[in-house]
Amino acid sequence: MSSIIIYLDESGDLGWKFSNPYRRGGSSRFLTIASLVVTPEKRHLPKRLIRKLYNKFKWRTKSEKKWSDLTIAEREFFATKAADLCAKEKTAIRYLSITVRKENVQSHIRSDPNKLYNYMIGLSLLHEMSHHDRVEFIPDQRSIKIKSGNSLHDYLQTKLWFDKSSSTILNTTDADSSANYNLQFADMLCGIVQGHFEDSNSSPWAIIKDSISYKTLFF
Repeated sequence: MSSIIIYLDESGDLGWKFSNPYRRGGSSRFLTIASLVVTPEKRHLPKRLIRKLYNKFKWRTKSEKKWSDLTIAEREFFATKAADLCAKEKTAIRYLSITVRKENVQSHIRSDPNKLYNYMIGLSLLHEMSHHDRVEFIPDQRSIKIKSGNSLHDYLQTKLWFDKSSSTILNTTDADSSANYNLQFADMLCGIVQGHFEDSNSSPWAIIKDSISYKTLFF
């Protein structure tokens, strides 16, 4: 029986105020959702890389180190090591992302961002999920902007069974990234992709982009 674990995080927001610059009264122009996909047998390897970063750069272990607080040297080091890990463990570790250009989203879709959020995750992950008997899906509980209850889980499970004709059993458990190094890994992946699109901070992206199966929406 095949199984995978998917750790998911996001970057950006679901606001629609574009009259002001982002971070100065305006909303982000992009929203990115990124995922670390790993087999249960290899789940310790991304964690090991995050621990290595904490030790190498002498980060405080009592608080989570977020992507937004990293220096460019720290970001590029992570990108290099994450790309190396994916190349070495290509059958066991994958990186997925999807980014929406929010300014091109139609007004009737903006009225229900929960559906957009769920659709983005489905577009990014359903194909991967459908190839496995069991999927442990672990999104960061603190980063999900839409409080959708079970709607995301139900949406994905329904799509798997009916649209994908897959017998995949999905188990969804929110977790706190401050206590989960694999979610912190997903946060850093997400930061790389969002930084490239939102801020043109593209040097980490240039290092790892060939290792990420990325999609864009409304571009």
